[in-house]
Amino acid sequence: MFLFDDLVKIQFVDIIEFLGTIAFAISGIRLASAKRFDWFGAIVIGFVTAVGGGTLRDLLLDVPVFWMQASRYIWCTLFAFLIVVCFRRFLVHLNNTIFWFDCIGLGLFAVVGYEKALALDYPVWVCVSMATITGIFGGIIRDMLINEVPIVFTQELYAVACILGGLLFSVLYYLNVDLVIIEIATAVFVVLIRILATKYHLKLPILKGED
Repeated sequence: MFLFDDLVKIQFVDIIEFLGTIAFAISGIRLASAKRFDWFGAIVIGFVTAVGGGTLRDLLLDVPVFWMQASRYIWCTLFAFLIVVCFRRFLVHLNNTIFWFDCIGLGLFAVVGYEKALALDYPVWVCVSMATITGIFGGIIRDMLINEVPIVFTQELYAVACILGGLLFSVLYYLNVDLVIIEIATAVFVVLIRILATKYHLKLPILKGED
């Protein structure tokens, strides 16, 4: 099939996933550039960051892996790469570039992960788990590939933000709130938790070893 064929099949409901893909890919590519990766390496890191969480989610849900069904996720990653290349100086001077795009991707992918499990009639706890996995696992793979401690284990309320976002989605869905409102509210809620947690240094207690 021609590589661009599936681009015409995009529906409005896909937009949130594409925005999350681009945001996470930018965060991965920007971090790779800071580590002085070459173009190919940066694209690989961006792609893995964007699709890693969704890949694990689909494997656990026993459904076809989403990015293997359509080439548009690759195009989203390449588009993110072009953004970083073309606006490199702006992104470098923008404070906490990686943080902002990572926050946006986290919020959007938490929604995507929850909805995919919900569509398959899984219970709430599975939906919340899939929201969390979709949001955090791409970043875990990214950090491991660039030889960094995954930020999910060190930064302020990273996975917790996804869990709380999933719980909010559950409550609003139970109350029969319009789905679009739920999606927006959940994504914004996750992003706000990350921002506030980072600003006020809110963290879970550190597990201490021997004194």
